[in-house]
Amino acid sequence: MRKTLTAAALALATTATAAHADGKLSIYHWFEYIPQELLDRFAEEHGVEVTMDTYDSNESMLAALKAGALGDYDVAVPGDYMVQIMRDADLLDTIDEGELENAGKMEAQWVDVAFDPGRKHSIPYQWGSTGFSVNRDVYEGDIGSTAIIFDPPEALRGKINVLDSQGEVLALAAIHLGIPQCTQDRDQLRQLDTMLQSAKEHWASFNSDAAKDVLVSGDAAAGMIYNGFSAKGREEGANIEYAFPEEGYIVWMDSVVLLKDAPNRENALKFMDFLLEPENAAAVTNYARYAAGVEGVAEFLDPALAAMPEQNPPADQKGFFVEACDEETQKVYDQIWTRLKQ
Repeated sequence: MRKTLTAAALALATTATAAHADGKLSIYHWFEYIPQELLDRFAEEHGVEVTMDTYDSNESMLAALKAGALGDYDVAVPGDYMVQIMRDADLLDTIDEGELENAGKMEAQWVDVAFDPGRKHSIPYQWGSTGFSVNRDVYEGDIGSTAIIFDPPEALRGKINVLDSQGEVLALAAIHLGIPQCTQDRDQLRQLDTMLQSAKEHWASFNSDAAKDVLVSGDAAAGMIYNGFSAKGREEGANIEYAFPEEGYIVWMDSVVLLKDAPNRENALKFMDFLLEPENAAAVTNYARYAAGVEGVAEFLDPALAAMPEQNPPADQKGFFVEACDEETQKVYDQIWTRLKQ
């Protein structure tokens, strides 16, 4: 899906002063993850025409770039493990020291990260969790286990939506089974494949971009979902509860990356600097209901965020990042995913 600026914003952008950078900015982004008003503000401030295409999973974004879209976009917003995969595949440009004026505003915990040590290719965007939510009008029982997705109670069978996201589905499945992610043990791989094929019989759909909507509409009674998406669904009136299962849940950090062969590299860096401004980072958080990786956002945040159950996992529950597998192991996981989607 491609989004462009409003007509009013374009008019303002074309009358920007000569002191502003001119040209374009092309963004490759997740669905429903940045407020249009923020894009309009950037365009107005810098005299830049902004366009944005969206994707529904890290894997679909990677496939599109590898299929020829690299060079069409300036920035993208992959998850943590995908940043590492893209870095290793030479799909990212390097941000030289001093090119980002606001680099010092990144929260310390998100600077020297394993997937991009020292933030040579990216900046922190938002972080949160992936678990599942359940419609409490349909099911009143305990939802504290990943069995809700992989071995569901009768009331939820045939009414479950699963994210169309290979990394997160297979990671949550490994957490459910208590086996390592990226395992090379053949027995564990067979166990994973068998369990997923059995669980699939109880799933109604694979959908990421409508994960919230199917719960709000009642088309699904339970589903894998991002915590901010679940919060938005609850705010829209769905009687859903987000779970932090005892086996564990997925933690993620999405980052804005500078893509190799970015056609508008200067504007890409200006956009990254723009997103590191606390007020702008907070605008994303207030819209998407996740958490920013930028210092100084607290004064700009919606006070309701702090009390949201989706933002407050139990202290004794463990979160796991999705791991990037080596190439040979990834091929096996690709085969498992292909079988699951057939």
